Amino acid sequence: MMEPAKGWALVTGAGAGIGRAIADRLAADGFSLLTIDRQEPARPHTNEIFVQADLADQGETAQALETLIGSRDIAVLVNNVGTVRPAAIEDTTLADLNAVVALNLGCALQCTQAVLPRMRQAHYGRIVNISSRAALGKELRTAYAATKAGLHGMTRTWALELAPHGITVNAVGPGPIGTELFHAVNPAGSPRTKAIINGVPVARLGTPDDVAHAVSFFSDVRAGFITGQVLYVCGGMTVGLGPQ
Repeated sequence: MMEPAKGWALVTGAGAGIGRAIADRLAADGFSLLTIDRQEPARPHTNEIFVQADLADQGETAQALETLIGSRDIAVLVNNVGTVRPAAIEDTTLADLNAVVALNLGCALQCTQAVLPRMRQAHYGRIVNISSRAALGKELRTAYAATKAGLHGMTRTWALELAPHGITVNAVGPGPIGTELFHAVNPAGSPRTKAIINGVPVARLGTPDDVAHAVSFFSDVRAGFITGQVLYVCGGMTVGLGPQ
């Protein structure tokens, strides 16, 4: 495979849903793809190299990263993979917390550390972390909200450390997005689904493409003066909820 003009984009959790939409958009933007997930994409791109791995497993993740990165210069890293484990505070176990931390934070750190040597050498890179509106607080999301808020801290810290190397680090925080998983849990027309939509100022669910568009913006070579930021893709739900 020839080196693409725009370089390589590495996307975790790109088998389906938001991760697949991000991969599709970056491919349309001219990047070639390096993707990792437990689930193989249904329609991989001709310019995509996919490795199947459990990103919650540090060893499998390391092996997948070694296979994909090799001598390739990674222009864009999207830390998308994540897990939720919803529970009320009294039902949230330390095992739940540790599992969510391992995937939502540990994998992001591991992947970022893997791409940094060549990004520093190239004096260029775009890192985009997929957070969530839940970082500002959401019922039944103790472990998930904690990790997404932690991802904001990582984003800002990495932005400061990596700015001198030409590497930007930003985060995208989706609100309710109409993925297959969302619709499976929230059937169309149900009172719960209607309540969620009614709580969105723009009066609709977001789409995976909405999130992918924000990632595309941060991934662009022209976005070099933007770093350490969190962009909520939430239809206005976060307005007035706290520091943005």
